[in-house]
Amino acid sequence: MSAAAPPALPGAATDCFHCGLPIPGGTAFGFESGGRWRAFCCTGCEAVSRAISGGGLDDYYRLREASAPRPVPDREDAEELRLYDEPALQQRFAREVGGGEREASLLVDGMRCTACAWLVEQVAERVPGVVSAKTHFASHRALVRWDPSRAKLADVLAAIRSYGYAAWPFEPGRLAALESRERRAMLRRLWVAGLGMMQVMMYAVPGYIAASGEIALDQQRLMDWAALVLTLPVLAYSASPFFAGAWRSLRNRSLGMDVPVALGIASAFVASAAATWRGSGAVYFDSIAMFVFLLTGGRYLEHLARSRAGEGLRRLERFVPKVAHRLDGAGLDGTTVPAALLAAGDRVLVRTGEALPADGVLEADEARLDEALLTGESRAVRRRRGEPVLAGAVNAGDAFAMRVERVGAGTTLANIGRLMERALAERPRWVEMAERASGVFVAGVLLAALAAALAWITIDPARAPWIAISVLIVTCPCALSLAAPAAATVAVGEMARFGFVASRGHAIEALAGATDVVFDKTGTLTAGRPRLLEVLAFDRTREEALAIAAAMGRGSSHPLDRALAEAQADASGALPALESHETHPGHGAEARIAGRRYRIGQAAFAGALHGKPAPVAWLHAADTVAWLAGEEGWIAAFRIGDRVRPEAAEAVAALRALGLEVHLLTGDEPGVASRVAAELGIGRVQARATPGDKQEYVRRLQREGRRVAMMGDGVNDAPVLGAADVSIAMGEGADLAQLRADAVLASGSLADLSRALRLARRTRRILRENLAWALAYNAVVLPLAFAGMVTPLLAGIGMASSSLLVVANALRLRMRGD
Repeated sequence: MSAAAPPALPGAATDCFHCGLPIPGGTAFGFESGGRWRAFCCTGCEAVSRAISGGGLDDYYRLREASAPRPVPDREDAEELRLYDEPALQQRFAREVGGGEREASLLVDGMRCTACAWLVEQVAERVPGVVSAKTHFASHRALVRWDPSRAKLADVLAAIRSYGYAAWPFEPGRLAALESRERRAMLRRLWVAGLGMMQVMMYAVPGYIAASGEIALDQQRLMDWAALVLTLPVLAYSASPFFAGAWRSLRNRSLGMDVPVALGIASAFVASAAATWRGSGAVYFDSIAMFVFLLTGGRYLEHLARSRAGEGLRRLERFVPKVAHRLDGAGLDGTTVPAALLAAGDRVLVRTGEALPADGVLEADEARLDEALLTGESRAVRRRRGEPVLAGAVNAGDAFAMRVERVGAGTTLANIGRLMERALAERPRWVEMAERASGVFVAGVLLAALAAALAWITIDPARAPWIAISVLIVTCPCALSLAAPAAATVAVGEMARFGFVASRGHAIEALAGATDVVFDKTGTLTAGRPRLLEVLAFDRTREEALAIAAAMGRGSSHPLDRALAEAQADASGALPALESHETHPGHGAEARIAGRRYRIGQAAFAGALHGKPAPVAWLHAADTVAWLAGEEGWIAAFRIGDRVRPEAAEAVAALRALGLEVHLLTGDEPGVASRVAAELGIGRVQARATPGDKQEYVRRLQREGRRVAMMGDGVNDAPVLGAADVSIAMGEGADLAQLRADAVLASGSLADLSRALRLARRTRRILRENLAWALAYNAVVLPLAFAGMVTPLLAGIGMASSSLLVVANALRLRMRGD
């Protein structure tokens, strides 16, 4: 039940504390919190505010820059929300992650500022069973991970909606409609400001060019009144976001970026209106209208710049076809079905010019695919029978059949999208530092304006208001607040264009400062498609040994296990059943078959099962050797070879040319590691490295003051990826490695690593240029404004131009070249 307002307070509040809308007359919704009375327009706003306060989330009201959305009756009841928990529907937008957890991208409507994004995170994470929630205010996204055994997605959606935010599983169509609505609103404000500015300038220009006394006093007063009237809609509509943001900042006892802007606009208008009323004194309605127009235009351009990174994400989501031609039998006859209904094992026909609807395996002898969307490579690539093909690739050759393996949220394309989304949701350190600095700077601007007013009152009282207004406007730190976010956001989107997906907010910053690059070998410097070259059987036949080895690696994504599985498939034999199986990252695997224990992997690991010395043969082979042993002794050894990637030598040379030290860190034998290092020109090598050895190697470099970038692709690389300053996983690598990595090389080309590093350094350079410009601009214009040499008109032009310059400089990252 709502509490009635105390006698001294009724009527004191006219706007709803929660949503900011006017409170209808005769209503008395509210409660007291922290010694202050909170009045609301309806029971819904009161209920949400009570929930926020009761949950210990009152920081939302202190930090927000815009009013919360007003709660409305939910159009989808609980039963309809439960449909999103259906496995068949959930596979379109959710995926399995480590430990049986699931992850989904949600579209959240109603987030109006970063505090709203924070509140949505807190609300989602407080649902029992939710592991994490990350929101990105600019893209209206929330990336939620939950434990299906403890939570339902419908519960998460219902919790978010109970706070007034409309939430659904992400769909590109809904996001496009939401962004279109926002863009139209911004353009309308810009149009009104531009039209008002032109009309006001029409009355102001004669006063600038006419000689003294040439315009009659009554005519000048008429033009001043006309300019005042024409400026009103500019202030009431186009400038309303600045006033609303400033009021909320002050009400929540903080100094947001809108405070000096709104104060400068309001002060200039009040002073000009007073001069118009008196019929004497200077008026600056043209300056006000132009300032609002330029600032609105700057924020619109900022909005476009912030959405640059989202363009790549939206392209990924839109490119997968909505329908597929599912084949019914062994031939090429079938039916057209929604792509969401495909399942693993289905056969699909992909016609010329069509995009692949799912990840799978090619069943035709050969296919030509355009994978530019995934890798940034514009030339079509050839795939052969049995090779993987990915959703989003376009058939650039003849029609072919493929067998589906992963659909919906499980595809490589969807995983790239999630990684980009995670990067956008996280805030790099340099962005946070710039935002903190801009907050302090706002207080400095207000103090400088006050000091200017006090100083000029003693010098020339008539000029004091205008000089204070000029100081307030010209030094507004908008450029400072844009410097870091604009550069970081554009860089994320630009890297994604050529297949380097930054999945953590700090990835670009850390990559720019890297001094050493440490490579894993298999699947990273080598192609990751090893082939079984030879089998040396000791205790069983070749076929029996190969069947045991293939059974122990069944389902694994490790390149060596795939090589054994492919060789066994060619030999066509039945695999023995596993009674138990355990993986030992960096060493091998152990299994129990028909009551007997077996080990496969490194010689020391496999030999520990029986304690007998290893055969001399192949101990120092230049290729990788996998040893198979049982409790009774050695069973077989498998010599497996892999080719070095064709671009690896050039990529290593490019990294060294950039001043980086290159290392090779592998669990393979010294002979294999030395051969690859010599071929690529890598001087620092460590072989037979366990996951713990790899971590210690990286930490030793870090203790020496080095900044380490680690690149790997296997499950055994996950620990060392987490230890590096910046970690990079190969796009075709294991899922765990990608989850732990700060970036993913989706293109699969090592040449793009040096390209990304050069772009990261350019981003750092442009960020520094932006910050230097913002600080230098204020250092120069503040004394000029303080001395009375900058009019409010020039102040508005200068401040808006400074912000636009910062955004334009960040957009230079989109220019091709290094």
